[in-house]
Amino acid sequence: MQNLEGKIVLITGASSGIGQSCAIKFAELNANLIITARRKDRIENLADVLFKRNKIKVLPVKLDVRNFEDVKKFYETLPSEWKKIDILVNNAGLARGFDKFYDGKIEDWNEMIDTNIKGLLYVSKVVVPQMVERETGHIINIGSTAGHEPYPMGNVYVATKFAVKALSQSFRLDVLEKGIKVTSIDPGMVQTEFSKVRFRGDEDRASKVYDGLQPLTPDDVADAVIFAATRPKHVNINQIILTPLAQASSNFVYRKK
Repeated sequence: MQNLEGKIVLITGASSGIGQSCAIKFAELNANLIITARRKDRIENLADVLFKRNKIKVLPVKLDVRNFEDVKKFYETLPSEWKKIDILVNNAGLARGFDKFYDGKIEDWNEMIDTNIKGLLYVSKVVVPQMVERETGHIINIGSTAGHEPYPMGNVYVATKFAVKALSQSFRLDVLEKGIKVTSIDPGMVQTEFSKVRFRGDEDRASKVYDGLQPLTPDDVADAVIFAATRPKHVNINQIILTPLAQASSNFVYRKK
């Protein structure tokens, strides 16, 4: 098991859900954290809690991964001691809408593509070159079971997660000789703000997604991230697919009456 003490970990979308849980678990292993999100107040509060609890260094940065110039500026203006990022967790992502593709909203499509695909690429583009130069590092992308099998009315969200799967596999090929690990963590149903965001704040509709079953928690997914990040140096976890016990795939879920 690799010791993460003093390592620098960058987590995008750290204001809630999986990203927040990842931050908490990396902090418990004494890693130093750069946590980013669009909701500045949330990551500042999280940074304060993690510093007081774990006595680690935490740098909260407001960042919208959809804007490449902002992402580029974010990395360029990091203090020099923060630039040598050891582990990148590309977690920022979302779903918008739940419609047949011919009824889909263009603004929803653009937001998902810009965040889930372009955002992942933009952050990787600015962070990974220093890993290549140092010939060490780990890229962990948060994918989805939706990237392995489509489900009805998932269309564009599904396509973005298929893209994450393809990018993870391509990254692995591109950095193979550079000593850099690449992992995709692909969860099924996780109870986070995901459905609330998808349904634009409709709490009742969001809660019905998990009726009759026990979904994964953000901590369950963060545990998989930590497992991948702490393997011995010669071991690369290419992919982890995890689901609730009641979910066999994107399209097969058992719900108790």
